[in-house]
Amino acid sequence: MIISRTPFRISFFGGGTDYPVWFEENGGAVLSTTIDKYCYITCRYLPQFFEHKHRIVYSKVENVKKISEIKHPAVRAILTKMRIKDGIEIHHDGDLPARSGLGSSSSFTVGLINAIYALRGKMATKYDLAKEAIVIERGVLRENVGSQDQVAAAYGGLNKISFGRNNRFSVEPVIVNHSKKKLFQDHLMLFFTGFSRTASKIAKKQIIATPTKVRELSAMYEMVDEAKDILTSNSDINGFGELLNRSWQLKKSLTDKISNNDLDSIYSDALGAGATGGKLLGAGGGGFMLFFVKPGKQRNVRKALRGLLEVKFGFENAGSQIIFCQDEGMR
Repeated sequence: MIISRTPFRISFFGGGTDYPVWFEENGGAVLSTTIDKYCYITCRYLPQFFEHKHRIVYSKVENVKKISEIKHPAVRAILTKMRIKDGIEIHHDGDLPARSGLGSSSSFTVGLINAIYALRGKMATKYDLAKEAIVIERGVLRENVGSQDQVAAAYGGLNKISFGRNNRFSVEPVIVNHSKKKLFQDHLMLFFTGFSRTASKIAKKQIIATPTKVRELSAMYEMVDEAKDILTSNSDINGFGELLNRSWQLKKSLTDKISNNDLDSIYSDALGAGATGGKLLGAGGGGFMLFFVKPGKQRNVRKALRGLLEVKFGFENAGSQIIFCQDEGMR
């Protein structure tokens, strides 16, 4: 039996420049971190005593005889691509809800690929995990997704991730001294808006609009290095929050699907209570909202957003890992 643990991520800057329609011509980059909230995948070969051959357990339970009968698209695509012949059982558990802007779909894809490699007695590199997840999501499933979530989930940590032609990517860890990293984390607040959405549908409109949004996306791309410099220099940490606010205003202008009146109201209430800046995480439309707030003003923000669930979190650096491996006759 194998258990993989794969983190969710928070993307600060550069979202939208990680779509091929942009970075193949202009280059792209994001600044993001993984957090200590995870997707867990349990995987084992299924004994041949059951009427079904494969069992998939997530929000639904699927007992099927053929991989082609599996309804979960990512599971079906991964098992097909990895040429699974033996019966298999897969269980999924997550610390936070899906479709909420934290890259949960990619964490699931990366985690399942990692678990199947381990089930076969092999260790996949972080590069291979990210690359194969991108191929599954964008190439096989034809999802309207970028490339940042898969890389973040595989590698873990606070990184600048750059994207170039021919789907190349590179990962540059952002080294922040301990005291400033703690100060940075102490300024972040995460709230669940309660509105879930399907990222691919929202992203499709943004992808179509990309050729007309060169000024906005170029500015968002440049903010990645600005934000990185704030974290790695002696600059005032509050500049990060101000930059978040500028970036969110640009992101909202990309399409009318990214925000809405309810989300704008939440954002306005937070700023009115003392937040320096913030953003909706993920493609838009709902899910988690991140705010940059001075510690002394967080009580006021919490009070202003008392109808929302606040989620405490910490940074993590490991990326997708195999946390349990018990040999039951691996093949």
